[in-house]
Amino acid sequence: MLHRIKALYRRHGALIHAYLSMTGGSAGRLLLSLAYFIAVANTLSISDFGLFATASAAGIMISRALAFGFMSPLYRVATVKPLLVGTYSAGFLVGALLSLPMIALICIGTFLALFSRDMSAGTFAAFMAAEIVCWRGLETAVIVLNGLGRFGRGALLVVIATAIRTAAALLFALLQFKSLGAWSHFYLAANAISLVVALAVFYPRVRLRWQPRLYFRRWADSVSVAGAEILFYIQSEFDKIAVLAIGGPAVSGIYAILMRLADLTALPVRSFNTLLVQRIMRTPDAIARWPVRLSIEFAVAAASFVGIAAMAGYLHLFPNGLGRNVSAAAPIVAMILLVSSFRNLIEYHSELLYATGRTVRRMANLLVAGVVKVGLLALLLRTTTDVAAWAPSLNLIFLALYLLSFGLTYTALSKPASRVI
Repeated sequence: MLHRIKALYRRHGALIHAYLSMTGGSAGRLLLSLAYFIAVANTLSISDFGLFATASAAGIMISRALAFGFMSPLYRVATVKPLLVGTYSAGFLVGALLSLPMIALICIGTFLALFSRDMSAGTFAAFMAAEIVCWRGLETAVIVLNGLGRFGRGALLVVIATAIRTAAALLFALLQFKSLGAWSHFYLAANAISLVVALAVFYPRVRLRWQPRLYFRRWADSVSVAGAEILFYIQSEFDKIAVLAIGGPAVSGIYAILMRLADLTALPVRSFNTLLVQRIMRTPDAIARWPVRLSIEFAVAAASFVGIAAMAGYLHLFPNGLGRNVSAAAPIVAMILLVSSFRNLIEYHSELLYATGRTVRRMANLLVAGVVKVGLLALLLRTTTDVAAWAPSLNLIFLALYLLSFGLTYTALSKPASRVI
């Protein structure tokens, strides 16, 4: 038995070290994210926290349109042809500037439709700038570092950025000004500092070279990836917006707390997804066999379930263990134990399609899943605004979405895998 373990380690040693580097960063990020979450969720009122979480979700969705999705070719180049990182970095910067007017129009429409009654335009703009320009810019730096195989540096950057946001949240909690508007300034400053650190310290030293002919060849892939990313985050984040629109800020605050606790369990799974995507890019047949596919599905589901179950157990024993405001949602966490597994599996399916170059099919699948999710949530939320009453039904909604995603994904994978680069 020991001999077999040693043989497996020798065979996959590089992969194991890469995963440990990333999960080490994820563990640090998890602790810092938890401290950040506790500070913000218990300093703002539950209603203000719901508004912040919903505005942040909107910013995350819109941020996927930055540079019209050109971070996808940038990542593929970093993974397969690292000498072209400088050339594609120049394309990303120009694409980002060109996309800003369109993004501004989307933000204005989103504010007028959803947030104008509950927060000021300046507060909303600060949240959008933080998510779309600062944090998405930092994510792009992490994506490039991971593509180059510098997983430790990428993980360290995320930990430092999370630490900066956590420090801002703790400082905010110590001050007397605890309004949503005041928090938006702290949030923007923390994200801006993180972006400066990413670009000045961590981004690889490359020479920017403008080569339009290379970019135009990747245009269809970039736009389809941007569309798929937006659709993915619509189906994963739009529930917060739907809850705000139907239940109001107080209900959206409780719901945002629940979903944030579920999100915290996904960090190790996302590290695994990153490595798997790179493996499939290089060897598309890595997941051709059904036993391998089902084993990965089970591992993702089990890891997610253990994480959320541990959180539910902790909150059952210590209801106030994460703060006064979070205690209001503590009894409900045990009602949504399967949500985390199904959400992470849907995200895994999306990564599979991206890794095999099926970006258009990925976008179509996410569109279908997003429409179904919004429809099911709308039906559920119209029955009652009592979170405890409808929370258990979220397990069934996400089960339905998972089964839909499973069928659509593996139908697409039934054809031979292709590579974009």
